[in-house]
Amino acid sequence: MTQQEHSRRVVVVTGASGGIGRATAVAFARRGDAVALLARGETGLAAAADDVRAAGGTPLVVPTDVSDAEAVEAAADRVERELGPIDVWCNIAFSTVFAPFTDITPQEYARATQVTYLGFVHGTMAALRRMRPRNRGAILQAGSALGRRGIPLQSAYCGAKHAIKGFTESVLTELRHEGSDVHISQLYFPGVNTPQFEWVLNKLPKIPQPVAPVYQPELMGRAMVHASEHPRRRAWWIGIPTVYTILGAELWPQFMDRYLAGSGYQGQMSGTDRPADAPVNLWEPADGAGGRDFGAEGRYSDRAWTRDPQIWASRHHGALAATGLVGLAGLASLWARR
Repeated sequence: MTQQEHSRRVVVVTGASGGIGRATAVAFARRGDAVALLARGETGLAAAADDVRAAGGTPLVVPTDVSDAEAVEAAADRVERELGPIDVWCNIAFSTVFAPFTDITPQEYARATQVTYLGFVHGTMAALRRMRPRNRGAILQAGSALGRRGIPLQSAYCGAKHAIKGFTESVLTELRHEGSDVHISQLYFPGVNTPQFEWVLNKLPKIPQPVAPVYQPELMGRAMVHASEHPRRRAWWIGIPTVYTILGAELWPQFMDRYLAGSGYQGQMSGTDRPADAPVNLWEPADGAGGRDFGAEGRYSDRAWTRDPQIWASRHHGALAATGLVGLAGLASLWARR
């Protein structure tokens, strides 16, 4: 048996048909894992399965609307029947609305919240029902810097991501109270070049864009794999803009209010007019049967970052701290000899 075969895991990825979910599924496949692909869009799921297979993994397509708790539970049952015990569960699926709060209907707000927030709750419930009796497993929550700082035009998304932070921290403390060896972690991502900007419900005059700098989704997929291999860490800040967004929100929220009020509208709108026939995935998948496969990357690949020194530093913070202590000790020794 090869090392890769020995370390093969069963991984569930929600939102696997496109964007960060698609990139995460492929990243786990590259290490030889069996990957269950949960999403609504049949076209995207089929293409994601091909990508997983080509990357060296074993795909299992499970069409699922994560807003439906019973459907998520049934999906988890099927995964364990066909692939085996779930080792890693990645909650990534979401849907949202780009619009000022006053332009969003109660029905649209409820639907975005059901998918983006309750979808994570349902996935966490299904994972814990199976992992807690075995006393092993990892749950990864794909969060956002916007889960620590709200911005204009994204109240539905920011509200859901803030809610995910709160409930995840509650679950984490309960698992620690039990002394459980099941771990739950949050990853806070920056703006990512995904197809979401083409398929979310958009009420703006222009096609929305991620707040710069924008990152390629493959980088986030690799971060998810790394976090799964280091599950005891409770949170990961991914990317330089995530760091300054979170720190700015904590240290000087009034400045962030003024800055975002002035720049947050135009900064999130591209120069391209919104098409009258733009796809919308809030109620139905944009990549339904016979539809378009959107893939992992969006329309901003020409300016997306593929590396970031902060991500490397986040992974090696222990070594960096040790190096810093050695350096300080050396300086202290030199000073003492003066």
